[in-house]
Amino acid sequence: MLSYAIRRLLATIPVMGLVALFVFSLLYIAPGDPAAIIAGDQATPADIERIRLSLGLDRPFIVRFAEWVWQLLHGDMGSSIFAAVPVTKMIGQRIEPTLSLMIVTLILSITIAVPLGVVAAWKAGTWVDRLVMIIAVFGFSVPVFVVSYILAYFFALELDLLPVQGYTPISSGIWPWFRNLILPSVALGFVYIALIARITRATMLEILSQDYMKTARAKGLSQTSVLFVHGLKNAAVPIITVIGLGIALLIGGAVVTESVFVIPGIGRLTIDAILRRDYPVIQGIVLLFSFIYVLINLLVDLVYALVDPRIRY
Repeated sequence: MLSYAIRRLLATIPVMGLVALFVFSLLYIAPGDPAAIIAGDQATPADIERIRLSLGLDRPFIVRFAEWVWQLLHGDMGSSIFAAVPVTKMIGQRIEPTLSLMIVTLILSITIAVPLGVVAAWKAGTWVDRLVMIIAVFGFSVPVFVVSYILAYFFALELDLLPVQGYTPISSGIWPWFRNLILPSVALGFVYIALIARITRATMLEILSQDYMKTARAKGLSQTSVLFVHGLKNAAVPIITVIGLGIALLIGGAVVTESVFVIPGIGRLTIDAILRRDYPVIQGIVLLFSFIYVLINLLVDLVYALVDPRIRY
């Protein structure tokens, strides 16, 4: 298991190298002169030249890229052009709300979607199965921002049950922290729930038809044990796969969700940086999200090895 983990870890190094090259190239492949765009219409040639020097556009690409990677290895992502604050500090100030939103969404989605998919497969062809599939189709069809506005309107404005916007740090208490995350987590997790539920149902339908499942029933095992111990264990690999791939949905959806619910996270920081053409901040955020996604895929591969030892070889 250790050798497998080391091999998978080493395989992520060239991936992150390519990601870093692409992220750094954003400054050069953007249309127009980045320095002139950032400076604005009223800027003087001196202002444009100052920004050009601060971005390192006066030096060769390879030299600047090597310097940038060296800074990254020392934990330096550069500084914001407009705020003159280190990018790592800006991300550090915003990372708690985003991580909280993604973690709560992930937990809610898995705990809701997996049982829904298992029950839908067990009750295939019944009204329960059709209801789950209707929910799944609805989840895929409706954009995140539409679900967000619907939830905010009914549960925050009409019923006044939950806060409509903002974020409460976890240091202020578990319940105030969680209360602010209920609506955005449900809105963000709606499509994720639909995805996991459909894959779980499809996989469980195949598993339930296998001979060893019939043997488990013949032994007199309870239906719960047959479904969630024998069945779900054998269906785990495809489900884990879609959970890992779905992290990309959470990362992309977090930007929209944080804007709707005015959560001061990295999603809001991303939008602000794009509108202002703050390239060092954009590069830092894209690199961070890419690293998280690569790390999640590494963890998924390790979970594969734990669930099915044959994968290690």
